[in-house]
Amino acid sequence: MSAILNVGVIGLGVMGQRMLDRIKGHPRLNACLVWDADPAAIERTLQVHPHLHASAGAEQLIASAGLQSLYIATPPAAHLALSNAAFDAGLAVLCEKPLTVDFDAARRCIARIAEQDQRAAVNFSLASAPGLAALQDAFGAASSQPLGTLQAVEIELGFAAWPRPWQAAAGAWLSQRAEGGFAREVLSHFIFALQRVLGPVRVLASSVSYPEGGVGAETALQASLQAGAVAVQVRGRVDSDVPVPDQNRMLWRASEGEIELRDWFGATRQRRGDSAQSLGAAEALRASGQADQLEQWVHLIEGRQHGLPGFDEALAVQETIEALLKGR
Repeated sequence: MSAILNVGVIGLGVMGQRMLDRIKGHPRLNACLVWDADPAAIERTLQVHPHLHASAGAEQLIASAGLQSLYIATPPAAHLALSNAAFDAGLAVLCEKPLTVDFDAARRCIARIAEQDQRAAVNFSLASAPGLAALQDAFGAASSQPLGTLQAVEIELGFAAWPRPWQAAAGAWLSQRAEGGFAREVLSHFIFALQRVLGPVRVLASSVSYPEGGVGAETALQASLQAGAVAVQVRGRVDSDVPVPDQNRMLWRASEGEIELRDWFGATRQRRGDSAQSLGAAEALRASGQADQLEQWVHLIEGRQHGLPGFDEALAVQETIEALLKGR
C-alpha cells in the first residue's frame, strides 16, 4: 500500500477551508497540521475538522516532523518567505496565487527551485481541467489543428460585487489595490490557460477603472493582447447590474470551429456548421479536474512528473496581470 503523505496548511480562509474539505476524502493526502494568524480561524477550523492539530506558529508547523508537503493559502505577501522556509525543511510546496508582490524575490526563489531541484507548484485550478486539455489538443504546439487555425480569443468576466460574498472571510486585502482585485484572483486563471496553450503574450493596450481614494481594487478592465499571431480581447467589470453574480467565459475561435470555457469548468466544442457539443456536465468536469489536481500534487510530493504550474509559470502569468493593471 502506498504511503500516506502528510500535509500542513497555513492560511485558513476560504481557500484553506476548501482544500481541507477536498483532502479529507483523498486516500493518500492527509492534512494533519494547520495554522493561521487569526486565532478565531483556527478555532473554527478545529470545530469542523477535529482530527487536525493547530501549531503555535508558521515556523513551528513547517519544522514539524513527519510532514511531506505544505499548502500555503495566505495573502500573497507571505508566500515566498513561507515557501523558502518549507524548502529549507525539505517540503514540497503547493501555493495559492497570486504568487507574490515582490517580483525580484520571486525570481530568486525560482532560481533556487531550479538550482536545488525543489518541488513547488501554484494552484491554478484550470491546470487540471478537461477544458484546458481540449484547448491543448485543438491549439497547442503539438496539435494537428482539428478545428483549423486559431484566429481569436475572448475573455469576459462579470461580478455583481467584489469581493464576492463567499470571500468575505478571506480578509480585506482582496478588495484592495495592493494585493487583491478580480484581475489577480480570477483573470489570472484564464491568462494562465492562454499562456499554457499559446506561450508568452504581449499587452497591446489596457484601460483600467479604479474607485476614488487610491486604495480600492479595479472595478473594470478592458484590454487587447497578442499571443503569437492570435488577437486576444479581455473585458471584466464589477457592476451590480451583472445578470449573474459571478460569471466568466473564454471563447477560442478558429477557422473551422470553436471551444468555449464557461463558469470555470463548463466546456463546449463546436465544428463550423455543427451544433455545440458539451465535454460533459459542469459538475462532473469540476470533480474530474479537482481529483486530477490532487493526484498531480501526489506526483509533485514524490518528485514525479506532474502537470501543475511551477513558480516560473505563475510569475509569467502575474507579470501579464500587473502589466494589464498598469494600463497603457
